[in-house]
Amino acid sequence: MVRRLNKKKRQEKLIELVNQQPFLTDEELAEQFGVSVQTIRLDRLELSIPEMRERTKALAEAAYGQLKAMSGQELVGQLLDVELGHRGSSLLKTTEEMGFSKTKVIRGHHIFAQANSLAVALVDSPVVFTVRAEIHFRHPVYAGESIFCQAEVISTKGNRTLVEVKSKVSGKEVFRGRFEVVAIETWDAARGETVNPEG
Repeated sequence: MVRRLNKKKRQEKLIELVNQQPFLTDEELAEQFGVSVQTIRLDRLELSIPEMRERTKALAEAAYGQLKAMSGQELVGQLLDVELGHRGSSLLKTTEEMGFSKTKVIRGHHIFAQANSLAVALVDSPVVFTVRAEIHFRHPVYAGESIFCQAEVISTKGNRTLVEVKSKVSGKEVFRGRFEVVAIETWDAARGETVNPEG
């Protein structure tokens, strides 16, 4: 949390934070800086920073058109940005239906699915599947919280890609994983199977 900054320093930090985490709401930013929501709104207006919905919408529109391995509807969460073969990020807004009724803790498969689908989306190929995953759940996520997921390609060897994924809620890491995914270049959609180009 950033506190007791003068206006100029706060606004510099605000620009930096919004660039790193464009999904943060005015309320979350106000909490980060220890100021009122109104102060954050005034800062945004002075700096010509659009509100969170507009920021994420602009990022998503540019990103979805690049996907090859899946459609935008198949990705778990909202795609924020993607650079095929390198990096990407998504945002999952959790709901009560995703959690356990008594504790409101989000079921792990939703968190895993967001991370796994983002890892697959980074690969520049029409058919990609996960062959191995090493995952760690670090903290519980509660219904209503938004999960910001970032993925980065660590290495590529032949048709195999290793992707590291980190998921955070309000800047706190809740999940980390490494996914090994395999790209298949030739796919027979009619038969629903891969085709060996060499026969």
